[in-house]
Amino acid sequence: MRNENIAILIPAYNEAKYIRKVIEDCRIYGLDIIVVDDGSTDNTADAIQPLINDNKPRVILIEHTVNKGKGQALKTGFDFAVANNYKGVITIDADGQHAVEEIADFIKTVNQYEPDIIVGSRFQNTKGMPFIRLATNFFTSWLISAIAGQKINDVQSGFRYIGYDSLKNIKLETSNFDTEPEILMKASWMNHRILNIPISTIYHEDFVSHVNPVKDTIKFFKLVFKSLGWKRKFKHSRTSF
Repeated sequence: MRNENIAILIPAYNEAKYIRKVIEDCRIYGLDIIVVDDGSTDNTADAIQPLINDNKPRVILIEHTVNKGKGQALKTGFDFAVANNYKGVITIDADGQHAVEEIADFIKTVNQYEPDIIVGSRFQNTKGMPFIRLATNFFTSWLISAIAGQKINDVQSGFRYIGYDSLKNIKLETSNFDTEPEILMKASWMNHRILNIPISTIYHEDFVSHVNPVKDTIKFFKLVFKSLGWKRKFKHSRTSF
């Protein structure tokens, strides 16, 4: 029987400074929290350890021995969620960029509409977002929406809900920041219901992005070319990925 609970999933790489507060703030919802430490070289895991067995909502730490990329960290968390029959996961970044209080909006939307995926969109509130990031996010969201066949406001957003059927049935082929748009495209082709809700974004003074502008731009365009092949294959076979 499927667990009717949602889990919070936090992929983390070298986030020792913020990860503990993010987890503690998430605990107000009483949900299990799955943290995937993606081969961090700082003390991210050490910061989490005191929270694992303290009789509060469960914190489950899964560690990669080497850094494999955000997409692979997400897939590790997805596999754990499916194996343990969670209703779905709410993914949130480990760097404190997302407003934890807005998890309530995701839970409310799940309970009200039962969507397959909910994407948190930063475009309703772009205050503080660097112009180059705003422009890049707008362009990539427009392009991926065109390929997906439905409007997705913010394809690079890491703050989202993904339900059990999407976690189980979407077969992912990427392993880094391109995994997040891959999920949305394949979900769209499978007629999974995707909703957009507004979120805010917090930029710390010492915020350092793990996105490499050159490498990840190249990966994005590789994803676009791959996705056209995936779409042709999907239309031809009419089977799930």
